[in-house]
Amino acid sequence: MDEPEPNASPAVRGGAASGRGRSRPTMRRATVVGAGSFGTALALLLARGGLRTTLQTRTAEQAAAIDRDRENRVYLPGVALPGAMRVESASAGAARADFVFLAVPSRALGGAIDTLVAAGLGRHTAIVSVAKGLVPPAGEPPTTVLAARFGAERIACLGGPAHAREMVRDGAALVAAAVEEELARSLAQIFTRAGVVCELSNDPIGVELAGAAKNAAALAAGATEAQGLNAAGAAAGHIFAEVWRYAEGLGARPESMIGLAGAGDLVATALARESRNRRAGELLAAGVPASEIPQRVGQAIEALESVPLLAMALEQSGVAAPVTGALGRLIAGELPLEQWVALVRATVPPPALWRRRPHPGFWRRVWRGLAGR
Repeated sequence: MDEPEPNASPAVRGGAASGRGRSRPTMRRATVVGAGSFGTALALLLARGGLRTTLQTRTAEQAAAIDRDRENRVYLPGVALPGAMRVESASAGAARADFVFLAVPSRALGGAIDTLVAAGLGRHTAIVSVAKGLVPPAGEPPTTVLAARFGAERIACLGGPAHAREMVRDGAALVAAAVEEELARSLAQIFTRAGVVCELSNDPIGVELAGAAKNAAALAAGATEAQGLNAAGAAAGHIFAEVWRYAEGLGARPESMIGLAGAGDLVATALARESRNRRAGELLAAGVPASEIPQRVGQAIEALESVPLLAMALEQSGVAAPVTGALGRLIAGELPLEQWVALVRATVPPPALWRRRPHPGFWRRVWRGLAGR
């Protein structure tokens, strides 16, 4: 058995004594499934955090090219990979990994899981989703799907503002969320050693829905900005509010939506000219069909696929979501841009639930009635 890292904290070596979760064994090996820009950047951070890291690609040809160049020239050009980092195809499995990070679009989550299980996955391996979308066909959060398959105690997710290139160059602000405290703490300590701020959360569903809301709001703002900043802000605000009412019904907490995973990530995405979801919104506004946008951008666009699922989930849960639903119709080409903007400008959120004060003398009459019995 490998000895612990000399500088590893107690929580990484065997679990913090103060943690409520059961002690976790030494965590030293990580596999990142998905070699897009974020997956590649994530693998770099994990290596910096002291883990023996493997980056897995879709195909053996892609793995050979990255390994030869020691650089992901397609998705993260100009960023050198550490010499010790392994690069291989996902068919190699992850039987020896302590952590598996699923850096694949949410629509591909099921296939990635099946590939992992078929190729070999450790019985105690922690599985971490980094997708910011929902899983078809029911529109479930990724951790919900993973927990049903492997058990909630092994599952975590990452959120927060973390653009790939900036993350490896200047750092980021991540959120590690899990229902088991020691798993979240182990993740946070790895990223802290890599020089990244990492918040702990025990609200994985809230963090994931905050990420899905962020992508949808960024796309909506991009589609609406040319029609006015007020409209763009209203679109983003309506979507966040609609998703929050849904998330609250699932037991999520408000800090997940207003903190790093929600508002923080939204600001980073809305301000970034290179943001895929913002760019997708701009292309929609320019009349480009949604089916052509991923090819134009060069990568998958989570919001194009997750917004229709999100709208369906909100409708089925009974949450009034006119703006999210209309955004789904805009993506499908069923709603012209002018009508979308008009709907955003005209939508009024549900009224506040005012607490009614009793009429004067109410409690006196109640007391008298009780005393006269």
